[in-house]
Amino acid sequence: MSTVILVPVKDPAKAKARMAPILTAEERSLLAQTMFEDLAEALCAPPERHVVLVTNSEAASERARSLGWRVLWEEEQISESNSVDRAAALLAREGVAAALRVPADVPLIRAQDIDELLSIVPDATSALLVPSWDRTGTNALLRRPPDLFPSRFGPNSLVLHTQEAWRAQVRLAIVENARIALDLDDAADILRFTELDSETRTGRLLQKLRIAERIVQNVR
Repeated sequence: MSTVILVPVKDPAKAKARMAPILTAEERSLLAQTMFEDLAEALCAPPERHVVLVTNSEAASERARSLGWRVLWEEEQISESNSVDRAAALLAREGVAAALRVPADVPLIRAQDIDELLSIVPDATSALLVPSWDRTGTNALLRRPPDLFPSRFGPNSLVLHTQEAWRAQVRLAIVENARIALDLDDAADILRFTELDSETRTGRLLQKLRIAERIVQNVR
């Protein structure tokens, strides 16, 4: 197996906690599920991809299996970096050549974005990073092999991942991709997203929830 797409998904009860001031727990869970469906559409487009879901969400596991994805079940979620690295280590032991971690909250992603990233990284030991729109986070991380260096997701992860690649002395590509760059973590991300008027499930849900109006009211 050449490259695996690795998708970590949080427990729905903890999903999108930073949006608690503007969305109820039920709405946050619904938003997470809807963004997951937008991602699934991109990952299920031809050509067929090998997708591995890392989660302790029963709903996400059931949906992933219905799509033919492999599920790595977590009894405990310590951090996203821990989840991704444990899965990456397993994949490396199984002989997987490379792993591309993509988050479940980038609803604008398209199949061609995945194709582009997979075409850039050479067969040699190497890594690729896609920055978040504010250029502080890492919205996609491809490592060849999967356990090439530790994940550092969280604040300032773009710099931290770059440093890890330097320490590992590997070839590194930093690739700009506007669709992958926009993950929905907080109110600023949502406002930026709603301005795009995208034809996505997530866009329709946020419009139905009148989320932009609620954010503006919340700041007043």
